[in-house]
Amino acid sequence: MLQEYDGLPEGLLETNSRHLADRLGAPSLIHLAGAREPALFVSVLMHGNETVGWDAIRGLLLERRARFGDLRLPRALSLFIGNVTAAASGVRRLPGQPDYNRVWPGSQLAPTIEHRLMRRVVEILSERRVFASLDLHNNTGLNPHYACVNRLDNRFLHLATLFSRTVVYFIRPAGVQSMAMAELCPSVTVECGKVGEQQGIEHAWRLIDAALHLTDIPEHPLPARDIDLFHTVAQVKIPEDVSFAFAPADGDLVLDPELERMNFRELARGTAFARVRTGSGAVLAVIDELGLDVGSRYFGLEGGELRLRQRVMPSMLTRDETVIRQDCLGYLMERYGEHLPGSA
Repeated sequence: MLQEYDGLPEGLLETNSRHLADRLGAPSLIHLAGAREPALFVSVLMHGNETVGWDAIRGLLLERRARFGDLRLPRALSLFIGNVTAAASGVRRLPGQPDYNRVWPGSQLAPTIEHRLMRRVVEILSERRVFASLDLHNNTGLNPHYACVNRLDNRFLHLATLFSRTVVYFIRPAGVQSMAMAELCPSVTVECGKVGEQQGIEHAWRLIDAALHLTDIPEHPLPARDIDLFHTVAQVKIPEDVSFAFAPADGDLVLDPELERMNFRELARGTAFARVRTGSGAVLAVIDELGLDVGSRYFGLEGGELRLRQRVMPSMLTRDETVIRQDCLGYLMERYGEHLPGSA
């Protein structure tokens, strides 16, 4: 059940992510007044163990309250605090829960109460109107800080580059917050490095503060020199019936323990991704934007190893076995600079 507030619940900013469930009891949408309307929308804790968004927004609001005696926001703010029950356990999602960032309008998953909850959030924001949307995440794996967009629109790209010149365009997986909010306003997802890194918290804080101070979002084209744009072409999964391990352990697929170092590096054809147990027939599932398995396009078996059949750049490759099973091993990208939009 969605909780909705006009103002901060007492003591909320003094509450860390582990105790939000005690304070709020459920996912919550909080509206705060500011000097300008419509509101900036910020969502945090779509994944309960990705605390950067909550740490950044509470830090920013505490600092403003200490400086001014009240929040005195330059723009109204609507804050959505997501999976508080998973946050209490420090996990991405609890057993039996869907992924909170796969159940927004447009989701392809079977309907759940969480789908209805996210649809209600979007309905409320549509009625109130919204200026822009930020969805704040941590990464698993070694990755630079980067922003993601779901539309190649100058406003979306300007908003993204407030955070980073590295921007990833994707349209799959479906049901993510940024794709749902793109129907209402410019929206971005930002990936702020690993959990607990202070520089990630400070980077997210600066983004929120910058967005709150915007009077408008430019529509003119970005110079190509100001952005590194990539396109996610496929999601890489390990099938449920395939066992895996990181060397020197053993499984149907044995992955390089340094796999995360491949993120945001252009890999040559022939690069080894995994060793395959003889006779297992194990493969990686590689799902493209149309939902088709295109594994044979990207990987081939050579000398007992799965090797790349073409040049690609991975992102979000992770050693976190829970994330690999609950979500994916990572993504494959291509450079996309020639697709930058021109004038509106």
